[in-house]
Amino acid sequence: MAATGNIDWNALALPELFDRLARGDAQIAVTRALAEDLGGRGDITSQVSVDASAYGRATIQSRGDGVIAGLRVAEIIAERAGLSLEIHADDGTRVARGARVATLEGAWQTLLAHERTVLNFLTLLSGNATLSARFSDAVHGTRAAICDTRKTLPGLRTLQKYATRCGGAQLHRIGLFDAVLLKDNHLGAFAAGTLGPRVLEASRRARTLGSVAFIECEVDSLSQLDELLALPAGTLDWVLLDNMDPATLADAVRRRDARAPSVRLEASGGVRLDTVRAIADSGVDRISVGAITHSAPALDLGLDLDRVGAPRP
Repeated sequence: MAATGNIDWNALALPELFDRLARGDAQIAVTRALAEDLGGRGDITSQVSVDASAYGRATIQSRGDGVIAGLRVAEIIAERAGLSLEIHADDGTRVARGARVATLEGAWQTLLAHERTVLNFLTLLSGNATLSARFSDAVHGTRAAICDTRKTLPGLRTLQKYATRCGGAQLHRIGLFDAVLLKDNHLGAFAAGTLGPRVLEASRRARTLGSVAFIECEVDSLSQLDELLALPAGTLDWVLLDNMDPATLADAVRRRDARAPSVRLEASGGVRLDTVRAIADSGVDRISVGAITHSAPALDLGLDLDRVGAPRP
């Protein structure tokens, strides 16, 4: 992954997004996943119970309604294992219970040795995509976009962010390296009454760094927002409105529209499926939702094997 802030990840089609953002991390994650499962010895249960010449086919099916993500990772696993993979419902596809997602073919021992790793990636990432889609559907017709956060599993961030795009969400910053986000713990180091000048100075310094995706500052009150809206144009790209109710958010939008219409507003904090529509109706530009990566239930996918005897000619 390129450590740069000048790529618009949200403008990329899913295949290019995976290749540019997540493929390198996927390769590393697959290596680690296979090592922890096979341990240098392989699948000893299959080795002692299954004829090495047996050939099989495995069908991956969805056991629930959801959005598929992670098939690019399954391709990496299949290529390393010498298995063939046929995709029936590609990443980003909405599927119903019972839908065929993909078919794997190869040596029966090899299928058994890799099935759990394939499913672990697919169920996790499809779960992220599915919850992302549910939140995105809930705000459909408003100006607000759902976006993800840095609340991801260590080592799997870019894969989970890719998955949220599969479900229709937008990507926030990738890490601490590509955008400036002044949060409450940064502001706590500022002396009382210095918010505006300190943010202005931080913005000026950030602009000298070159590749920065955006500059944003968090506020938890309308008075703080007013102070930021009074800063010179171009100081901030975004203001994050933390833990504000819909009525307060709507007031913040009116103040922004009147004083600094180029500044975009993000709502964050405790966003749930039953509250996100009211938040979106306030007129904010995006809503960040940590749950789509840190609390998404896995999408239930099953893998069923059939012995076919010999490879296809």
